Amino acid sequence: MQKFETINYSLENQVATVSLNRPEKLNAMNYTMLMELTSVTEQIKKDESIKCMILRGEGRAFSSGADLSSGDRKKWKDTEEALNKGYLPIFDNIVTMPKPVISSVRGAAAGIASAYSMACDLTIMSEKSYLLQPFSNIGLIPDGGSHWLLYNILGYKRAYQIAIENERISADECLRIGLANKVVIDENLEKETDNWAKKIIKQSSQSLMHSKKIMRDIQHKSFNETYLLESSIQKELQGSYDNLEGVKAFLEKRPPKFK
Repeated sequence: MQKFETINYSLENQVATVSLNRPEKLNAMNYTMLMELTSVTEQIKKDESIKCMILRGEGRAFSSGADLSSGDRKKWKDTEEALNKGYLPIFDNIVTMPKPVISSVRGAAAGIASAYSMACDLTIMSEKSYLLQPFSNIGLIPDGGSHWLLYNILGYKRAYQIAIENERISADECLRIGLANKVVIDENLEKETDNWAKKIIKQSSQSLMHSKKIMRDIQHKSFNETYLLESSIQKELQGSYDNLEGVKAFLEKRPPKFK
């Protein structure tokens, strides 16, 4: 893996950790960071030895969103091009990589950064963190797929309220309404995130991969279509190494050793 300017990358025990690393700017996302995030998430997506990815921020914030002071506008023809060519490839990699992605949120996850947090498969937040969609206060709308994410997680009324009210959503509120899976005390965030990832990677890679794909595609399928897809994949996995090892380990009353 190459060296990066605006992110930190580490790989330990099949867990890849990507840390936004512009703490002096509250990890605001500039052109370089977008290119580096695109590259690293593409590599993690393709690396079959990696079973889980963590996305976090260095310092006191996950990310304040797009860096509006960096002069990056010159890199793009307009905002639409920036969103579609700069930000979208990262979302695509997170959503389609065949392994779970955990967002680990400390402090602010604002603007399009809140969308990255929501787009991850699982979210853990420190008790002092929050999500913020500040766009209605400046005559704009949430982007980064936020409308889709909010609607599909929360339903219309709550999603619309968040989109237009320009208010912080506390970690506890995120947990209550389903935008977070866990909330922990601030000083334990890294430890709890790592422990969660270690627990996840003990599971079968093929189970992690197929359940993610089914869940991600479920918006476009009926109950019957999903049911038939599950039965087809179940047939494919029956008798696989992980399946046989899991059954054997259960009978022998020991932890399974998956591939």
